[in-house]
Amino acid sequence: MEEKLSSVAKTFTPSPIQELSHLAQRCNAINLAEGFPDFPAPPCIKQAAVSAINNDFNQYRHVQGICDQLALKMNKMHGLNIDPLTDIAICCGQTEAFAAAVFSIIDKGDEVLLFDPCYETYEGCIAMAGGIPVYVPLDPPRWTLDPEKLMSSFTSRTKAVVLNSPHNPTGKVFSREELEVIAECCRRWDCVAITDEVYEYITFDDQKHETIASLPGMQERTIITSSLSKTFSITGWRIGWAIAPASAASAIRNIHVKITDSAPAPFQEAALTALSSPTKYFEMLRIEYQLKRDFCMKLLNSVGFRIQFKPQGSFFLFAELPKDCLLSDVEYVKELIRQAGVVVVPGRGFFHGKSGSDQPSDESFRHQKRYIRVAFCKTEARLCAAAQKFGELMNARGSPKLYC
Repeated sequence: MEEKLSSVAKTFTPSPIQELSHLAQRCNAINLAEGFPDFPAPPCIKQAAVSAINNDFNQYRHVQGICDQLALKMNKMHGLNIDPLTDIAICCGQTEAFAAAVFSIIDKGDEVLLFDPCYETYEGCIAMAGGIPVYVPLDPPRWTLDPEKLMSSFTSRTKAVVLNSPHNPTGKVFSREELEVIAECCRRWDCVAITDEVYEYITFDDQKHETIASLPGMQERTIITSSLSKTFSITGWRIGWAIAPASAASAIRNIHVKITDSAPAPFQEAALTALSSPTKYFEMLRIEYQLKRDFCMKLLNSVGFRIQFKPQGSFFLFAELPKDCLLSDVEYVKELIRQAGVVVVPGRGFFHGKSGSDQPSDESFRHQKRYIRVAFCKTEARLCAAAQKFGELMNARGSPKLYC
C-alpha cells in the first residue's frame, strides 16, 4: 500500500509533540510538552454537556446561538459588525476551522506567508491545499517583526498571510505597530489574513489581544479562527469556528460539511454556557495563568536557562538553553527525560528556515537548536513536581548546568 500513498501523505510524519506526550505516558514522566490543560473544565460547562446528552442532543446539529453570541462578543471586544447568519462557520475545533479556511482560498502554487517559528499544523494544511509556505523569520530573542523582511517576502503569487497571536511557541502578542505593517502589506498586495486566535483571552501584564480584522480595510480580507479549547480547558471537545466575510464563511461551511458534517452536538449546546461566562471568569483565567508563567520562569532561571523574552500571552515558555551548554535542544530533552522524568519540546520543530550548506553561514540559524518549549497549562501539583525534579538533580550534581 505504501506506493499508493499521495505525495503529500508521504511528507507527513508523526507529530513530535504527540510522540513526546506518548513517551511521557510510557515513562510515567511529567508532561510539560503538549499544550493541553490537565485540570478540570468549569463545572457549569460540564453540567451543560451532560444535560445536553441526557436530553438527547446526539444527532447532527447546528446551534445558531453560538454564532449569535460570537457576533456580540466580536462587536464588544473589537468593534466588528458580524452577521451571525452568514459570517460564522462552526467547525470541529480551531484546527479544522483553519484547514477549511486554507482549503477555501488556496489553489495549487499560491504562496502563504508564515511567521517563523510557528505551530506545525499550518504548514501541513497549506501543503494539502497545494500551496507553498514562505517563512518570514521573527528576530530573537524578543521575536520582533522586521518590516523589510516581511515586505520582501511578498510576490505576485502571495495569496495569504497566517497570523497567530498570542503566539505559539514564543508567547508573543503582536503589537499594534506590527499589525499595522502586516495589514498594510495585505492591502497593498491584495492578500487574505488567516488568523489563529485560540489564546485570545490568555494575555499577561498590560498586554491585550487585538485582532487584525479590526484595522482599517481588514475585516473584508480576514478569516478569524478560534475555539473554546484553550479558554475553557476542553481541548477534546472540538468546538471551534471561523469568522469571515459571507462568501468565505459559506465556502468554509461547505468544506466543513464535506469533511466532518457536524461539530459534536452536545458540546455545541454546552458552548452556549461557556460563551456566556461572566467577565470575572476571563479575568481569573489571566491571573491564574500569569501565576503559572511566573512560577515556571523562576524554575527555569534557577536551573540555568536564559529567558530573554517574558511571554505576553498563550501558555508557553520558549526558553533558551544555558549559554555554555554544549547539547542541542533534542539532546537536552532526551537527557531531561532520562535523568529527571520531565518532558518538554525541542524548539527546532517550530523553525522552518534553512540552515544547510546553501547558506553562507549557519550562525544566523544557530538559535533554532537552542530553545525548548515548556507548557505551563498544568496543575499546581504537576508544576511543583517538575520543580522538585529539577531541584533534586541540582542537589545531586551541585550545578544548574546539569546536562551541559
